[in-house]
Amino acid sequence: MRDIVATLERSDAPKVAVIDSIQTMWLDTVDSTPGTVTQVRASAQALVELAKRRGIAVLLVGHVTKDGAIAGPRVLEHMVDTVLYFEGERGHQFRILRTVKNRFGPTDEIGVFEMSDRGLSDVANPSALFLAERRGQVSGACVFAGIEGTRPVLVEIQALVSPSALGTPRRAVVGWDANRLAMVLAVLEARCGVSIGANDVYLNVAGGLRISEPAADLAVAAAVVSSLANEPVPPDMAVFGEIGLGGEVRPVGQREARLREAAKLGFRSALTPRGRAGSGPAPRPPDGIIVDEIEHLADLVARFQPADRPLKRPRREDGPERRRE
Repeated sequence: MRDIVATLERSDAPKVAVIDSIQTMWLDTVDSTPGTVTQVRASAQALVELAKRRGIAVLLVGHVTKDGAIAGPRVLEHMVDTVLYFEGERGHQFRILRTVKNRFGPTDEIGVFEMSDRGLSDVANPSALFLAERRGQVSGACVFAGIEGTRPVLVEIQALVSPSALGTPRRAVVGWDANRLAMVLAVLEARCGVSIGANDVYLNVAGGLRISEPAADLAVAAAVVSSLANEPVPPDMAVFGEIGLGGEVRPVGQREARLREAAKLGFRSALTPRGRAGSGPAPRPPDGIIVDEIEHLADLVARFQPADRPLKRPRREDGPERRRE
């Protein structure tokens, strides 16, 4: 750290300094090995003071744990002005730059990049990239019109429902909240009478993107019901909406932006909640797309109800009346 500070104190010092990584920095005045909590905190404090005094932008690269959290002290996040996470799966070429803290700007923006043989390149239209490998007329696949920050993003949600050979059926989720999937399956069972309990359910968000907003509930339910009924979702349909515990489909925000993005990519229809979040009448949908609004999850189940194989559980027949004493 003494050499780095002395170099950045010179008159011809650069305007931007990248420290890769903060866990390898060490101060000889601190009696500790590099990478420990004490050394990381002291090194970061010295760099923060230098950046404020000389007006230099300092980028600290830090290691992360297997869970994706910053390795070392969490106080490091409180010392800096901005925290950026560079996310991505090894099996996918997409990388997402996500802001989790920003003292001088918004935290709801993301950057989407593609890893190629020439390095990272910015993706101008992430929706087209996430849907590039999509195949139509396949049961269990549904396109979700989501929002990442202020940018609408269309991504394919895939579900596979198969009979389980185990006593406890599996619930495997990639790219979404597993607790949210359990809630959607419970609502389908209790409110719509769809029999799923004895089946394994596998859910995947194609492209390596991770979704966190509740607006994906309706798209997940459509993918699950489509796989269970072996009836494909129309390939030109985009779906979004939040599901309540009573089975009601609730409106979500930025409805117009989602519909515009779907219409721009050639989708002809959209399955949305009735009404919209906020007051006032809903504006006219974009040209070329037909909006189909539903109020309850049972309306979705009815669209995938095959005539030869019903999805709903049969009702119990009433038993004999009790004998009066």
